Amino acid sequence: MDSERGYSVGVLGCYTASCGSLSWWGQKRVCGSRNMAIGISPTVDFAFKLMLGSPEHSGVTIHFLNSVLVDQPKITHVEILNPFLGKDGEDDKLSVLDILATDEHGRLLNIEMQTSLPAGMSQRLAYYASSVYVGQLHEGNQYTELRPAISICVLTQAMFPRSSELHLDFRLRESSSGLILTDDLQIHLLQLNNLRVMAENVYHALAAERWAYFLQNADKLTPEDIRRLFPDEEIAEAAGVLEMISQTPEQLMLYNARLKFQRDEEARLQKAREDGIREGEARGEARGEARGEARGEARGEVRGEARGQKLGRITLLQELLGIRPSTMAELAGYDETQLNDMTDQLQDQLRSRG
Repeated sequence: MDSERGYSVGVLGCYTASCGSLSWWGQKRVCGSRNMAIGISPTVDFAFKLMLGSPEHSGVTIHFLNSVLVDQPKITHVEILNPFLGKDGEDDKLSVLDILATDEHGRLLNIEMQTSLPAGMSQRLAYYASSVYVGQLHEGNQYTELRPAISICVLTQAMFPRSSELHLDFRLRESSSGLILTDDLQIHLLQLNNLRVMAENVYHALAAERWAYFLQNADKLTPEDIRRLFPDEEIAEAAGVLEMISQTPEQLMLYNARLKFQRDEEARLQKAREDGIREGEARGEARGEARGEARGEARGEVRGEARGQKLGRITLLQELLGIRPSTMAELAGYDETQLNDMTDQLQDQLRSRG
């Protein structure tokens, strides 16, 4: 520990105070206080892209990809096709901060972070994966030249609440037998809120679970926590990238701008959902009232018709008995039970005369 500067020397990422940059030479690295939380969340797309979309940190990208694509050819090299630029997200709220890369197998790999679930999310994922796939084909190319297009979407909310799985793997399959038509189109979802790993067992968890835990909790972790919880040098390097953001004024400004935008967008979507629920409830109530009135009118008509028949029977019985028929006004105050009793009595009188 350098007591004068308050920095510790360790395996976590290094922010070099003299030049304001990270150093990754496998040497000892100067880091912030081991008791201070990083304070930067990788779920903010700006931090996510800087962490996984920077060529100088391709080892982090490779480790993350291999942790998700565990049943596929191992990746040892990636080329970032849309490397992080300092102005990404600076003033364009619609800018796309996903990561597009290719590996030594020729596969196209897209990685993105989603903190909200806008309408049409499933279609969006399918459209983008398909666009990346067909975008390879140029005039004169053969279909056999197409390389797989793999999308990995990290979600802070469950897109499929009925599923308890952390990792969902979608491909083109035959529905009854599971026969795969092709592996060329893949969409992988990492649903962070389905993670069941805790701090006490994350060290020995699967690599994808360790990444999920890191993505969920990095902003609350200290450098000492990183060393204690994760056996991966690549996750330590990723933490160093986040720490660099917190100590670089320009990057911290961009991070905060994107954080505000994401929160505003989440609030907008939440309000839209609540407005939709209220509108649906209002429509339901209106339809219910209309149906209730219609049913009431129909029931009233039926009941009125039945009462009219009953009154008519009473007056008919009275006439047959030689009794002055009651007027409708006279019978208006009788309820159904009283009318039934009157009918029974008149019928008994008529039978006794017979």
